[in-house]
Amino acid sequence: MTTANKKELTIGVAMLGAGIAYLALAYRLPGHEGIDAATLPFLLAALLCLFGVLQLASAFGGAAPPPATEADDAKASVIEPATVLKTLGLILLYVVLLGPVGFPIMTTLYLYLQFIVLTPVDRKIRHLPYAGIALVTSIVIYLLFREAFDLLLPAGLLNFL
Repeated sequence: MTTANKKELTIGVAMLGAGIAYLALAYRLPGHEGIDAATLPFLLAALLCLFGVLQLASAFGGAAPPPATEADDAKASVIEPATVLKTLGLILLYVVLLGPVGFPIMTTLYLYLQFIVLTPVDRKIRHLPYAGIALVTSIVIYLLFREAFDLLLPAGLLNFL
């Protein structure tokens, strides 16, 4: 077994172990009929277990990855601190303005700006698709929490409309 396969195996075992532990803790939560506060932890634990099994399957059955070249190593070792700082700044701004401005507006704005930050330098920024994806995602999440989970997210400025 190669070193890469050993790492894959270790990651798979760790993910599966964490998923099983999380699943055991999720079962201990009090539940009610339908969707409640225990539903999301159970789903997350089940997904973590699934990913652990998939990781283990790729460690045992997957082909060996192609050998890395020096160009691949150079690409992988480049870390852009500006991108990290911009992301941290956006997260801080999101958290500070979430209450007063509201979830739908801030989430749309955050996602749009984060898409721009994460767009590679050599690619054109596609403003319209980024804005559309951010808006639809924000609306779907807001309505999901409001209608399906019966949880209210801060509406902020939308309360005044």
